Amino acid sequence: MLPKANRLKNRRHFVGVYRQGSRHESAHLTLRALGPKLSRSQNAHRPSHPTQIGIAIGKKVDKRAVYRNRIKRQMRAKLRQLLPKIQRGWRLVFIVRPSVQSCNWDEFLQELEQLLAQAEVLNGN
Repeated sequence: MLPKANRLKNRRHFVGVYRQGSRHESAHLTLRALGPKLSRSQNAHRPSHPTQIGIAIGKKVDKRAVYRNRIKRQMRAKLRQLLPKIQRGWRLVFIVRPSVQSCNWDEFLQELEQLLAQAEVLNGN
């Protein structure tokens, strides 16, 4: 489970990321990333809120909730490991594609990390 501060919870926030965020795609995932919003009172290099992450996985991937929840758990575990490397202030939504059923899990989790690097969300990019 991701820490509470790092979860994207409201439908309104998901919709905001879908509408305004940049889109990055791979074979099994789509990443929507909305850059940090800086508060006026803080340094331009230090966003005011932590990165928030959401995962969207539809029934087209698999009708069984058990399977969809397993994918989300594995993604959250990988994201929890990557959280210290992710810059503050981002809102990220990962959308899982139906092609995930035919892929290797290590390949899938590697794609997740590559999407973050492609979106320039990881520190050091």
